[in-house]
Amino acid sequence: MFKKLYLILTGLAIVGQLVAEGIIPETNVKVESPDGNLTFEFYQKELGQDKKQMYYTVEYKKQPVVLESELGILIENNLFESALGIENDPSDKWCENLEFKSSSPRVVDTTWSPLYGERNLVKDNYNYQVLHFVKFESAEDIHEGHSGTSYDKRRSYLMDLEVRVYNEGVAFRYFFPETSNGLFLHIEGEQTSFTMPDETMAFYERWAQGPYELLSLKNWPDECERPLTLNLKNGLRVALLEARMIDYSRGKFKLSEDKANTIELTMYDKVDAISPYATPWRVIMVAETPGELLENNDLVLNLNASNQLQNTSWIKPGKVIRSNLTTKDAKECIDFAAERNLQYVHLDAGWYGPEMKVASDATSVSPDRDLDMHEVVNYAGAKGIGIFVYINQRALGDDLDKVFAKCRDWGFKGVKFGFVQIGSSRWTAWLHDAIKKAAEYHLMIDIHDEYRPTGFSRTYPNLMTQEGIRGNEEMPDATHNTILPFTRYLAGAGDYTICYYNNRIKTTHAHQLALSVVYYSPIQFLYWYDTPSHYRGEKEIAFFDAVPTVWDDTRVLSGEIGEYISVARKSGDTWFVGAITNNDAREITISMNFLEEKKKYVATIYYDDPDLKTRTNVNINIQTVNYSSELKLKLQKSGGVAIHIQLNE
Repeated sequence: MFKKLYLILTGLAIVGQLVAEGIIPETNVKVESPDGNLTFEFYQKELGQDKKQMYYTVEYKKQPVVLESELGILIENNLFESALGIENDPSDKWCENLEFKSSSPRVVDTTWSPLYGERNLVKDNYNYQVLHFVKFESAEDIHEGHSGTSYDKRRSYLMDLEVRVYNEGVAFRYFFPETSNGLFLHIEGEQTSFTMPDETMAFYERWAQGPYELLSLKNWPDECERPLTLNLKNGLRVALLEARMIDYSRGKFKLSEDKANTIELTMYDKVDAISPYATPWRVIMVAETPGELLENNDLVLNLNASNQLQNTSWIKPGKVIRSNLTTKDAKECIDFAAERNLQYVHLDAGWYGPEMKVASDATSVSPDRDLDMHEVVNYAGAKGIGIFVYINQRALGDDLDKVFAKCRDWGFKGVKFGFVQIGSSRWTAWLHDAIKKAAEYHLMIDIHDEYRPTGFSRTYPNLMTQEGIRGNEEMPDATHNTILPFTRYLAGAGDYTICYYNNRIKTTHAHQLALSVVYYSPIQFLYWYDTPSHYRGEKEIAFFDAVPTVWDDTRVLSGEIGEYISVARKSGDTWFVGAITNNDAREITISMNFLEEKKKYVATIYYDDPDLKTRTNVNINIQTVNYSSELKLKLQKSGGVAIHIQLNE
């Protein structure tokens, strides 16, 4: 009796507290992560005159991650109503008068095996809530249509807020179910915002191939790219991302002009859609260490649809060298690739003519080039090497079938899209449709320039990699390289275009070796500004020979954003470790506790040695190691260490 009375009184107290805070009690929904550490809380507040605003908060182990922040989607008008001549206030925030109806909870706990990836098994475990809303248009009861037919102007429209809470983070999106009367959407923007705790610091990046700055949440010069990684004063690391952005307008982040410490989602352009329709997922990753963020980046893939390709035998990850555009140079690269365990040779921009000219036709080789495509492809095929080619979007356009059919006839294995238009929903849809179309012709795809992934490689795994990264085309310094794993690589694979011999690199050579492990890309370009003639017997190139591009397991051993990182990746019974530092020298200790117990291994260590009198100053040390071993490593300024660990049988 007393227990029951206590529960009633407690419940009344909670309801009273919510009302005091302006919260509508029946709209208050909490969703916890499977381990109970993360909590997403949703509620609406009365704003007066039948207007209600949606809000949410996020906590991790009772510590604030996202403070009270707005949710909502801005719909300029309803095109169905416009067609009927029913006026709708364009300034109306469509979500302000949504009525909360119910919520549907669900638990998902499963695993799936990717065709390739950073691990061979991905866990997909989350608690799920769908919050159902209805909107009633307030107007006169009857409207005379153009045809003389009477219409009921009090129409209802449905919207769901889908929420998933993983151990690794929170994801939510807006979904418009199919309705009998149809819903035509003209989406002008989102009210989605992220109010962060005081003294939060952001790794700000203006554009996809730009540099990073560590800034407070004040006075940003412009929008910020995604992913956006944040350091919270309480020590937590947070990243804001988007997932499954395939037919929508690309989002970025800006600071609110009205609310302190608040990051708002900005959209490149408006979106026209018809229900059923879902916006991209808005993702908030949360971790106690920077390394956990990178280890948890499968979250983006989990938010995408499963593989839609039945036959995937032609999708083969591998390493690539770029060739000059002559038959002779291509053959030299093919020979080098065959000798050094590379899988592909790439023919870059210009093979079919000036890439920026509409007249350049990617179904024929430019007459100005001494390049016999049939001879090159046949020579490569005889040596087990595939050919990738670059094609600018201008040459793809509306002729995808024509161009891809020719690529298939020539025997190409893949295409690198260049200078793709990004941002608008039109070009976003075009790009993902082009990836689907390429799959029909068994072509793998690498997208260059500003495109950043949102997980579509899970659905169409012929999308192997993409740029959207400040890599060795810009020759960044080592500090930039130690920021990338905790920012850009949270979104997915990155085509950094690793170099080795080129004298413009701003890091040591061992640093470049280590990047092939630290940076994940199923199609990994090596020797980007190098040619086979640059190689003069350097023994350390054996590491590039051996390193794979896809993995059975990945462990982030240690790291701090902008300072250093060490990563161990497994392929079969073999492990590879890459460690890099920023522009400062440092000592790090790498524990071998990721190795299998009771087994012995041989570690071949490639490290910078300024005293070694060679062109590259990379020395090699071989040690026997086991599960209990620790390697104490001295990293030179802008340096690195690459380690190849094999079973000692």
